[in-house]
Amino acid sequence: MSVVTLLLLAAPFFGLVLATHWRSFGFADGDGSAVAISLVYSLTALILIIILGTPLAWWLARYPMRGKWLIDALLLLALLTPPLALGLLLATMYGPYGPAGSLLERAGLVLTNSASAFVMAQFYSALPYYVIAARAAFEGVPRELEQIALTLGHSPWRSFLHVSLPLARLGLAAGIALAWVRALGEFGAVLIVAYYPQGIPVKLWVNLQDIGLSAVYPLLWVFFLVAMPLPLVLGLAARRRQLI
Repeated sequence: MSVVTLLLLAAPFFGLVLATHWRSFGFADGDGSAVAISLVYSLTALILIIILGTPLAWWLARYPMRGKWLIDALLLLALLTPPLALGLLLATMYGPYGPAGSLLERAGLVLTNSASAFVMAQFYSALPYYVIAARAAFEGVPRELEQIALTLGHSPWRSFLHVSLPLARLGLAAGIALAWVRALGEFGAVLIVAYYPQGIPVKLWVNLQDIGLSAVYPLLWVFFLVAMPLPLVLGLAARRRQLI
């Protein structure tokens, strides 16, 4: 049964190998720029997600409070919102006529069809995935070990750095990998608020509309090549440290 499941999972990618015209393999105009844009802005969004999402995940995992279910509902709401709908919500709030967008535009920050808008769409799309995974990772760390570190004279911050983070590294690595893939592959929200500059997902759509399937496959291969290394490296590094 497991073999059948793996075969079903691999079938579309095997189809991609067969459908790609290897003899005439080539890229359309603007594909290289789309790859660079996606890589740079996705890394920027990922850094913001880690910086802002890790404290939130730790707080949710360690500090009980009344009404926490409302925060859980908010995370699930962000997780379940369809990408196109999320893009519309972002445009409503941060667009030139939105309550936040009009104020930010006066300060010189434009959140439509700009680099900032691109990063914003990726941030909103991937943040819930990271927070939920990181929260589960921190909840799996025994509190007794953190308390022992505190009784030995470590500050809460040092206890977090030297006890909680190392023990949660597998879950955190999974969350980072998931957020990276989610941000890099985001299409719907980016299409609405940041059609320009064009990243890989939007450029795939443009190539399909303007040229056809023959222009989609080469860029799709590049997408897989740039998306896979970070999750694989994170997973291998986390497991290697676990075995040491």
